[in-house]
Amino acid sequence: MEFETRRLILRPFRQEDVDLLAPLMANTDFMRFSLGAFTPEQTVAFLDKLIDWERRGLPSQFAVIHRNDNRLIGYCGFFHQQVDEMDEIEIGYRLNRDYWSRGLATEAARAVRDHGFRDLKLPRVISLIHPDNLPSRRVAEKNGMKIERKTVFRGFPTLVFAITREQWLAECAAE
Repeated sequence: MEFETRRLILRPFRQEDVDLLAPLMANTDFMRFSLGAFTPEQTVAFLDKLIDWERRGLPSQFAVIHRNDNRLIGYCGFFHQQVDEMDEIEIGYRLNRDYWSRGLATEAARAVRDHGFRDLKLPRVISLIHPDNLPSRRVAEKNGMKIERKTVFRGFPTLVFAITREQWLAECAAE
């Protein structure tokens, strides 16, 4: 499934995206607050995992394409996580630094959230965010999420932001 926002195209990843994704995944700014920059081999494995999820009909990440220049600028979509021994669906996002502070991550995250609740009928989604990652925290808050708890995820202090489908429906009704 592919969909568009005012400034973005969100589409499933393809194998040929690896040459566009690898430089982003190797960039320390892009991979800040994660396990670190990826090697080309790690990027191939990451992309293969996303494409496999899509092929199996599971919620996955979308390539984020900026409509003005038709450039792949990052990703936004769903990750399958095990957090505090619970299976969770996370909305995760990363954008090329050149596109930061323009509201694009929020635009993409809202579109993904709406797709998750409207089309996939997910009961709830989370976002896992390092406490020091203030821009990502703002995106989660603008996406209607609230801090549910603090935890440790993959060895890092992590805030679990969450929103349920019922909360989203109530938000939609209020607009």
